[in-house]
Amino acid sequence: MKIILLKDIKNLGKKGDVKEVADGYARNFLLPKSLVKIVTKKALKELEKEKELEAKKAEKELKAIQEVVSQIDGQEIGISMKLKENGEIYGSVTPYKISQALKKKGFDIKKTQISLKEPIKKLGEYPITVNFDHGLEAEVKAIVVEEVKQKS
Repeated sequence: MKIILLKDIKNLGKKGDVKEVADGYARNFLLPKSLVKIVTKKALKELEKEKELEAKKAEKELKAIQEVVSQIDGQEIGISMKLKENGEIYGSVTPYKISQALKKKGFDIKKTQISLKEPIKKLGEYPITVNFDHGLEAEVKAIVVEEVKQKS
């Protein structure tokens, strides 16, 4: 029996795939659980329309991400940290602190999008890679400086 997958099914295929399966498997397992529908001319037309819509949506999403990447690429962010008496910083600069600094500049970047080989523990300038969907990435420069102490 030819079927169209409505969801990803392990060891069978991805959503939208057209597959040939045993009649019993389709009737007794896949159809009752609403995981598939039987192939008809109408169902194939619906599948084509759905794939076109998904392609257009992915294209729009890609353009939006490319725009954000072009805006964020090359940005410099300042991160001020308290220093110990020996000149080292308290704690470290983590992806979370970098994402917060980017949010202050108007970019909605999650900490999971920021890749650091290891947390930053010294003052200085560091290149940071920000990962986006569709395999795109941007490079940002994090400048870690000493926090200015408030005079009372």
